[in-house]
Amino acid sequence: MFPTNIIEKIKLSFRKDKELYCSFYDMLGFYPKNIELYRQALLHKSSSIKGEKGGWINNERLEFLGDAVLDAVVGDIVYRHFQGKREGFLTNTRSKIVQRETLNKIAVEIGLDKLIKSSTHTSTHNNYMCGNAFEALVGAIYLDRGYNFCRQFMAHRILQRLINLDKVAYREVNFKSKLIEWGQKNKMEVDFRLTEQSNIHSNSPVFGSCVVIEGIECCKGRGYSKKESQQQAAKSTLQQLKRNPDLLQQIRQNKELRTAEKATLQELSTAPCESILS
Repeated sequence: MFPTNIIEKIKLSFRKDKELYCSFYDMLGFYPKNIELYRQALLHKSSSIKGEKGGWINNERLEFLGDAVLDAVVGDIVYRHFQGKREGFLTNTRSKIVQRETLNKIAVEIGLDKLIKSSTHTSTHNNYMCGNAFEALVGAIYLDRGYNFCRQFMAHRILQRLINLDKVAYREVNFKSKLIEWGQKNKMEVDFRLTEQSNIHSNSPVFGSCVVIEGIECCKGRGYSKKESQQQAAKSTLQQLKRNPDLLQQIRQNKELRTAEKATLQELSTAPCESILS
């Protein structure tokens, strides 16, 4: 798969961090050229370090880059694998592979989770720490070795070994159920509102739906059925919850206000009439 570099193997015996190089070789199938990129990919925000210029260094920038590279690489592989398939099918297949849940599992499978540097426990906003680190790793590979190495890594070390492309492609993902489960887990009120219903008497009616979480309108979706429009809205909302921390913060604030108001109403309803009047 990857070209064997005898010189790199010879250099390895003289390196101080030989163990880290070997760990990456077992994971990637090649030795890193610039090990510092890979170190940075392992550095969660909670363990940021100060750089020479005074700025904080962690894996967030590499995660941003890796996210874009991963979309391109997986799109390339999916396009070549499914000859003749239409754009919608290819997009859905790619989405199933690059979603955080899948990336988390991949990161654990290849042992990346054991190398991540973090000072926080895995909970709430850190649920996707491993998947984020995997994206950062792809970003590091891209900067260190280029696009072709990223593609070979995903094709031969990940998809060929850990993911059955055909099985994933034809597996239906219920985004509405996933969003509802997320809401139940985080005790958030999640609603789906019908926003559009045009040409209802024609052969191709169009429906529009909007996801509302804790009173906040999130994303909209359109489709040829209510279910399809809700699925599209839920899918977009899940992506926004992953990529937009401001939205998530606003939702949490609304939840806190609702919880406080509910508690106040309960106190008033159980308090004696004399104490309320006084």
